[in-house]
Amino acid sequence: MGGKKKLTLKQAERMQSRKDAEEKKKKEKASGPPKEKKPSAVVPPDPNNEKIVGELKKMNVLTPYAVASRFNIRISAAKDFLEQLEKNGKIQLVSGNHNIKIYKAD
Repeated sequence: MGGKKKLTLKQAERMQSRKDAEEKKKKEKASGPPKEKKPSAVVPPDPNNEKIVGELKKMNVLTPYAVASRFNIRISAAKDFLEQLEKNGKIQLVSGNHNIKIYKAD
């Protein structure tokens, strides 16, 4: 019958040593300094803060994802924050649907 032939002892030892060496390299790469993962804040920043509004004006396009990643807040909080800024007249809605809205700074 066909099928894979059984390896000799020498071949099996070589394969095992190579496999061990590869696993050791992977562990060394993975065991580097752990990255700190900060939990996302639920509370959005203050929409009346001029420093925050100034940072938003530097951005070309304001989307909930961009704001959430910039200020390290949740996307739902970023959506609420952008809606407050639109009501205050500091940004304006460019385009959007029920999933995502795109704003630009005035």
